[in-house]
Amino acid sequence: MEAPKSLIDKINSTGLHFASPLPSSRANEFDLVRGVLQILQGFSTSFFYWDRIEQGYRARDGLYVTHLSQTSLRMVLDQFLYSATCLKLVEITLSKTEDPPTLRAFARSASAWLAKLRDLASKEEVKMNTGTAPTILGLASSLTSLCSGAEYLFQIVRGAIPNEYIEGDTSAEMAVHILNRLYEKLNEACLVQGGEEDSYRMLLYIFVGCLLPYIEVLDSWIFEGILDDPFEEMFFYAYKAIAIDEAEFYEKSYLLRSTQHKKLGMAHVTQKKIPVSSKMKAPNERDIVVCPLFFKDIAKEIISAGKSLQLIQHVPITSSSALVGRHYDTKRCMTQLSLSEIFCLSLTALVGHGDHMSQFFWKNDKIVSATEACVETSCSEKIWYKFLVDGLPAKRECVNINGESVISFEPLVGSFCPENPTITVCQKLLQANISDWNLLNLSNNYILPPLNDEELRKAIFDGTPSKGTNYACGFPFGDSENVHSRHGIKVVEALFPFPTVLPSFKEDLLISELLPFQKNSTLVSKVLSWIQIVEPKYTPLPAVILQECLTFYIKKQVDNIGSQILSKLLRDWKLMDELGVLRDVYLLGSGDLLQHFLAVVFKKLDKGESWDDDFELNTVLQESIRNSADGTLLSSPDSLVVSLTKMDGQQTSSTSSSFLVSSPRKARAQMSGINDLDSLKFTYKVSWPLELIANAEALNKYNQVMNFLIRVKRAKFVLDKARRWMWKERGTTTVNRKHRWLVEQKLLHFVDAFHQYVMDRVYHSAWSELCEGMAAAGSLDEVIQVHEAYLLSIQRQCFVVPDKLWALIASRINSILGLALDLYSVQQTLSSGGTVAAIKARCHKEVDRIDKQFDDCMAFLLRVLSFKLNVGQFPHLADLVTRINYNNFYMSDTGNLITAPASDSLNFKLAKTISV
Repeated sequence: MEAPKSLIDKINSTGLHFASPLPSSRANEFDLVRGVLQILQGFSTSFFYWDRIEQGYRARDGLYVTHLSQTSLRMVLDQFLYSATCLKLVEITLSKTEDPPTLRAFARSASAWLAKLRDLASKEEVKMNTGTAPTILGLASSLTSLCSGAEYLFQIVRGAIPNEYIEGDTSAEMAVHILNRLYEKLNEACLVQGGEEDSYRMLLYIFVGCLLPYIEVLDSWIFEGILDDPFEEMFFYAYKAIAIDEAEFYEKSYLLRSTQHKKLGMAHVTQKKIPVSSKMKAPNERDIVVCPLFFKDIAKEIISAGKSLQLIQHVPITSSSALVGRHYDTKRCMTQLSLSEIFCLSLTALVGHGDHMSQFFWKNDKIVSATEACVETSCSEKIWYKFLVDGLPAKRECVNINGESVISFEPLVGSFCPENPTITVCQKLLQANISDWNLLNLSNNYILPPLNDEELRKAIFDGTPSKGTNYACGFPFGDSENVHSRHGIKVVEALFPFPTVLPSFKEDLLISELLPFQKNSTLVSKVLSWIQIVEPKYTPLPAVILQECLTFYIKKQVDNIGSQILSKLLRDWKLMDELGVLRDVYLLGSGDLLQHFLAVVFKKLDKGESWDDDFELNTVLQESIRNSADGTLLSSPDSLVVSLTKMDGQQTSSTSSSFLVSSPRKARAQMSGINDLDSLKFTYKVSWPLELIANAEALNKYNQVMNFLIRVKRAKFVLDKARRWMWKERGTTTVNRKHRWLVEQKLLHFVDAFHQYVMDRVYHSAWSELCEGMAAAGSLDEVIQVHEAYLLSIQRQCFVVPDKLWALIASRINSILGLALDLYSVQQTLSSGGTVAAIKARCHKEVDRIDKQFDDCMAFLLRVLSFKLNVGQFPHLADLVTRINYNNFYMSDTGNLITAPASDSLNFKLAKTISV
């Protein structure tokens, strides 16, 4: 059992001090201040120690100073202990980071700011050694910015790298969380008040540092078409199973990266439903797209630009030299600088001076090179201009009037020396000591100094006096070898000037300063160093920073690639010519390309002959193409192939309602249904890369439209044939024959009017809209969208869209087309010897049924097609109503149907228009 506390213990526990502390616990204020400064730098002292269990700095028990009470001292020390703890926890957290570039960049940027804060404590400690020792209270006042910065840095690091992520997560999710977190924090800190600029500057520095790896991957993607993402951090990834020359390349080769789980902080990622073709998933399952907030609006454009660039590079150029010139614009069209360098320069101009760099690099809708921008601008005193000028010598490449690249020879000692990085580091020393260059020259110091070996020679040559060995005289070479050697020395000296120069030691020297010709190196590191010390004149929102400094240039490059791919599509790859071939084949636009083929198939159906032989069908098709005046439309006759597909429920209601009679030609009278030819599938081989647009799915839609048009053509074919038989019966006039004529005229008028509507709206109007859309397109994605809209338009106008409204309309149209086959069957029976009274009676009843069913279908169609809502949404329906209701024959202007109980009035009106 625990003993009860004494009164003294209770008093001590409440912080009341009624007696003097132990003399051994007294601290000298000078040593106490030094101890505080040291823990702020991450060290432990005799007064303060790091508690590994509690993860914090603690003061030694009983610590006191003579001029402050323990309560006051504890209040002063607590803020320093908390700040030191924050800095130490930041150091520990950053030490656990691994290899992914964004996480590594975050750790590097946060560590740099951590070192900057600790440098403040180090400088205070240096001041103490010079005799100006601050008091503990004065230290609290002078280190206010350090304490606030330490707490803010800890909040940033703890928010960007929570414990859940340290335990393990994908690189992409980690990168997105870090960038989104910094983006939101910077958005909060942009409206800074007086004295809070350090927070904005800290966030800006870390955000820019973390964004650079992302920008470097985007740079190689949109300028070179290469996805250099070994750690899989980007918001998209390559599906390597699909090669570039496959039809599905553009659609499935590069996909948005997604995840199916939601961890801490993943609320920042964009949620979007993704159609997944390669994985079996629930239809309503929602995926989370792993993409930074500020890239979600242009993510698809970025992916499309890289894929388009790969297509441009993969397909050999065969057209004019203008296209050849355009091909190289994608290599590095942005001012001779990388995307990271442009971003940093634009950021410097925006934050430091409020300037918009885009106005210097983009003039008159044309990209201006960095060299031209330097000459034309009048901002020579601004820091961004100095950064630009310093970065150009390493990048500068002159182009002569013939378009050939030539190297401009700079002085041996310039801002940069790619052959010897040491000279770059020592350039200031060399410029200050030009008189000593000869001493460092390779040609003057290549020969070894003479040897003092006279005594050795005298001993060897029996006392004969001899000169010492002197390499300057050409020993051991002859004259020609000596001249050749000196010439080689001069060449090496030109390539590697001052090879013996060694740089002086510089603490915290950045590798980018030592090797400035690494990609995105010197300029970027200078801008980051500038952000650490600058007092920003402007604190723009992160959305403004990204729009002005990054997104603007990305969109310009995307537009540039889009214009190039469009130029190749329309000129080099002849897209419109290929779509014109599809139009002539699948929309039956060619006058006689398939005329012979369809006539043969229709006749086989009439005679009840077999037509399910693929070989025979293709033989007839090739013969039809060869004998056609439009046969030259196809590159070769065998580029169009027909096949038969199995269709479920092939015998439709139109077949069951066909007129069946017992006659000598029963087999011929048993007509097949109007949908029987839907099993025909035409396959046209579209050349690559145009099959990226007219792919297998698009050809299936073309086939659906073509099958519908073949039904209309077949109905017209049988009605024309039935009319020829009717004309042979002109000698006899009966009421039944007249009725049959009237029904045939109604069917023929509907089929002709509908066929004319299809040709006007589908073949001509839709094509004009397609041409206008192609002319206005700005990228390959937009071209695909225009073509898909064109397919949807012709599907709607042919009523083959899988939609309830269109299915209702299509069912009635198919019923009317089927009635044409029924009437043809009746006429075929009567013309082939139907003189039996029973057969004639059944035929007359069948004609009455056809007439009534036609009237019912027309009444339904006119009601649906004339409905104001439908006409408002789809104007082409009004055109169809005008054609099939010619002169308001079936329906008045007010929408009232003109009908009679037994169709007597209609028959009377038709009788007046037909001469028997």
